[in-house]
Amino acid sequence: MNPTRLVIARTSDEDARERQVVVSIDGQKAATLMFGGTFTREVAPGTHRLRAHNTLVWKTVDFDVKPGETAAFTVVNRPGRGTFGLLSVLGARPLYVEVRRET
Repeated sequence: MNPTRLVIARTSDEDARERQVVVSIDGQKAATLMFGGTFTREVAPGTHRLRAHNTLVWKTVDFDVKPGETAAFTVVNRPGRGTFGLLSVLGARPLYVEVRRET
């Protein structure tokens, strides 16, 4: 039988390519992803909670995975609207975390 897996990638062209994104699964830290990084782990079938943050913004996604299925997610650390204006004023810009389940 095929193992049940979770795959998380930070490879989107929309990503700001700045800062790390810390990922936890069911309350336990699993990975710190820089742009271009991918994380894979076997998980038990059932319901799980994925949390991702860039130390400022958190996103939480609950998901189900069936036996033998691979649950794949893309994590994006992206700038919001108007963040370039804040960059010129503050010298830094806020980045927002987005978590997308891939089909």
